[in-house]
Amino acid sequence: MKKNIAIIMGGYSSEHNISIKSGNVVYKYLDKTKYNAYRIIITKDSWFYLDGADKEHPMEKSDFSIKDDGKKVHFDCVFNAIHGTPGEDGLMQAYFELLGIPQTSCNHYEAALTFNKRDLLSTLKPYGVPCATSYFLNKGQTIDEDAIVDKVGLPCFVKANRAGSSYGVSKVHNIEDLGNAIENAFKEDTQIIIESFLDGTEVSVGVITFNNKVTVLPATEIISENDFFDFEAKYMGKSQEITPARISKIQESNVTQLAEFIYKTLGLKGYTRSEFIFIGDEPHLLEINTTPGLTEESLLPQQAKTAGISLEELFDSAIVEALR
Repeated sequence: MKKNIAIIMGGYSSEHNISIKSGNVVYKYLDKTKYNAYRIIITKDSWFYLDGADKEHPMEKSDFSIKDDGKKVHFDCVFNAIHGTPGEDGLMQAYFELLGIPQTSCNHYEAALTFNKRDLLSTLKPYGVPCATSYFLNKGQTIDEDAIVDKVGLPCFVKANRAGSSYGVSKVHNIEDLGNAIENAFKEDTQIIIESFLDGTEVSVGVITFNNKVTVLPATEIISENDFFDFEAKYMGKSQEITPARISKIQESNVTQLAEFIYKTLGLKGYTRSEFIFIGDEPHLLEINTTPGLTEESLLPQQAKTAGISLEELFDSAIVEALR
């Protein structure tokens, strides 16, 4: 008997439209001989199911069910394609855990931890995971620009602490521009992180559980035409994404081992994509995405393809592992 799969997409953040694209690709490639796939749109105002004619039908939030042709439909599994809140920060995961519905991304605590860049890096530092020097700032705190520069130097990166797709991120070359960058980051989050600039090759590494085994995918080298890998570079063709990355065997071994170590140490599951910058042969962690982009052009599907895993196999594996 076919399993009923809810593909959740949208969300409350600036990444809403990107998530819709990811969810629609999952819907397109999910094996219809094995699954009854349903597109579920999550917004702040409403949760609804889109039928084949793109007509909206309301969700029943008390048990996460829908009515299809007058019949109540419960779901065997949820495929999480929401980038940002509430799909990547643990809120949806906690909801599904309470309802007892399997879902494809990591559990609620691990999602909340990895979504919070400051908490993630603080958790991994005792394990010896290299990362940039950082300065934390909350909205309403006194901003001491000299103290910031003394700690992290220039240039530096100012980032929203809990956001993705490079929203709220600025590269600051001069202290005079620091205030505007901080203001920009606070538009996305009440917490920000300011990090030292790491000058080296940037790579993105996908780690998934595939056929019941933690699998590190080939790394992607990121070369931005802009000053850094910003929104334009990610989504508007202003970058080169080279898979597999043009790195040495030692660098490849180091980043593969570190990515797998982080995945296992944090108890992650499902898909993750971690960003690193090499200083010499040593990879430094920038951040981890636990619901990475899933369009045909996104990095994780590119890496899976290089590893010989099709989109159909990639998406099927997520459901198999969630149900296992």
